[in-house]
Amino acid sequence: MISDITPFGTAFFSIILLLAAIVIAAFLNKYQKLLISVSFSITALSCLMASIAGIWGVGAGYVESTTISMGIPDLPFHLRLDPLSGFFLVVVGLLSFFVSVYSLGYVKGFIGHRSVTHLVIFYCLFITGMFLVILSDDALSFLISWELMAASSYFLVMFEDERVENRRAAFLYLVVAHVGAIAILLSFGILAGLTTGFKGFDGYTFDAMRQAEFPAGWATAAFLLAFFGFAAKAGVIPFHVWLPEAHPVAPSNVSALMSGVMLKTAIYGIVRVSFDLIGISNWWWGAIVLIFGLISAVLGVLYALMQHDLKRLLAYSSVENIGIILIGIGLAMIFTYFEMPQLAALSLLAGLYHTLNHAMFKGLLFMGAGAVLYATKERSMEEMGGLIHKMPWTAALFLVGCISISALPPFNGFVSEWLTFQAFLLSPSLQTPLLNLLIPLGAALLALAAALSAACFVMAFGVTFLGRWRGHHNSPPPFDSPLSKGGYRGVKGGNGGLEVDWYMRIGMIMAALACLILGILPTMTIGWMDALSEQLVGDKITITAGEFGWLWLTPIAHERASYSAPIVLIVVLAVVLLAYILLHIRKAAVHRAPLWDCGFEKVTNRMQYSAASFSMPIRRIFGFLFSIREDVRAVYPTGNPLFPKRLRYHLKVRDRFWGLFYKPVADASIWISRKVGKLQQGRIQMYLIYSFITIIVLLLFLR
Repeated sequence: MISDITPFGTAFFSIILLLAAIVIAAFLNKYQKLLISVSFSITALSCLMASIAGIWGVGAGYVESTTISMGIPDLPFHLRLDPLSGFFLVVVGLLSFFVSVYSLGYVKGFIGHRSVTHLVIFYCLFITGMFLVILSDDALSFLISWELMAASSYFLVMFEDERVENRRAAFLYLVVAHVGAIAILLSFGILAGLTTGFKGFDGYTFDAMRQAEFPAGWATAAFLLAFFGFAAKAGVIPFHVWLPEAHPVAPSNVSALMSGVMLKTAIYGIVRVSFDLIGISNWWWGAIVLIFGLISAVLGVLYALMQHDLKRLLAYSSVENIGIILIGIGLAMIFTYFEMPQLAALSLLAGLYHTLNHAMFKGLLFMGAGAVLYATKERSMEEMGGLIHKMPWTAALFLVGCISISALPPFNGFVSEWLTFQAFLLSPSLQTPLLNLLIPLGAALLALAAALSAACFVMAFGVTFLGRWRGHHNSPPPFDSPLSKGGYRGVKGGNGGLEVDWYMRIGMIMAALACLILGILPTMTIGWMDALSEQLVGDKITITAGEFGWLWLTPIAHERASYSAPIVLIVVLAVVLLAYILLHIRKAAVHRAPLWDCGFEKVTNRMQYSAASFSMPIRRIFGFLFSIREDVRAVYPTGNPLFPKRLRYHLKVRDRFWGLFYKPVADASIWISRKVGKLQQGRIQMYLIYSFITIIVLLLFLR
């Protein structure tokens, strides 16, 4: 059955290939280079097959399910491929394909320092877990797959386990993940029990849940448990604290997958439970999702702006983009309840389109950050600068990711955010005054988040790649010639000598092309995605969106709004070409001159803008949202207390949510553990007394 050439059979075979890669990795333990080449090649093929299966399944509106007699007796595993799972197969599979190609070059950097065998094994298990989460059609197989994904990603974060920050981040991630998993388990328990009236186990399948009618109170309890359980995995504020700790310390190929696609499995869970299993029975469910999305979008980008660590900046940016996705989903839930199917379809497609877009550009950005770390051995943007001269390929591709995530046309981030704005702007007056206030406010907050995101990635690209090298630890190239030989001490020197190999470049190039294609062909993409909105909200926007063909996107009506990405691309290319011709047609048009020094006699590399100085105005405006410590200390030479030799500036920006919610719980846990630990006396007499008291208590209660 599953061996037939069908979308489901292709997806299932991709999982078998991943399991085969795990077995092969165990046998190639002694041949590390061969292990990397073989395992990641098989993984790339598997992920490409899963992507093809998803594209095929969504385009055909395909639905197929099967039962596998595994697990607990009388509780077999159910698997299903429908348009929703097919779409998320594309999201996970496509980025995993790009990252697997990238990993062929990136993982070789660990050879000679540590064995990569368990990295390869858990990498394959991680992707397998995500595929199985998406294909699961019952609560048991879903939760087992969810735990497989969480456990394997824990070991990937712990890969460089000699570092304290890795162990701390992995532990924090595991705690938050399991707290979320408990909430999801309770939600499924409520749904499964209500499906059969708590008289059997048959209600654990998703198909049984779809056919059941749930009381309003129990449906609300199940929705809230599921939403907050999945929100913990997605990094929604205030459950986000694990995310900026785990993503920076993990290997960069793993960071790309965790941020790009693992977070999207939580989005899948929210959509699956809300729209497919329970159904929308209260308008305020959508309002809750919308409010958490708005908070995450604004605070996430503000936290990102405060960061000096490039990977932490990208991690906090994921919080912002998850918020944007939730905005679309929350609006879709509201419009579904008020029986506005066309607006619900627009909002849902906007959220899901941004899900796909975020996977592509965030994966690209993490791969670019990994290339910088691979070449310079440095994560702090304060220690970078001028890398565009040494890493031109990486700089250009990272710029594509920055433009995409900043929602600038003609790349993909603009399309999904523009559709989300249309869902806000086209909203009619609703029956609830609170929503009539919340929706315009939401549009304003989304605009603020978009503007701050653009500023954030101007900072990220400018401080990292433009200007001159500012690093303390590695020698910069000569000040007067950034392209001169010698390079940076401790890394590969020479002209372009820091550039990464072609495997890593090809992985980034494919992700950059995906950002461009999704940006210039939105009408075709929405036409392909319409099976999703038809399945979940009962309507689609293909007819209106493609009313004027593939060239124009008109989401509801061309009189209200329209956008032509191909025309924007042509205009941008024409302007660039014209500027190039005008500047190079005459040799005197471009000339070099001394740097304007603002009156200083000599400008040094350390006088350039840093991440801290760039974000200072925003820090002054929004500083009340953070816990900020700024310290300036003067260092005086011996015997001269009047004129300082140098000034030392120290800035520490902390997340208030950690101090408000998590630190008190952690401190209380440590205090309780210490008190309970006193019971362990190390003397047999005390343990016998404990046992005796326990027996007496049990006898009293069991009488």
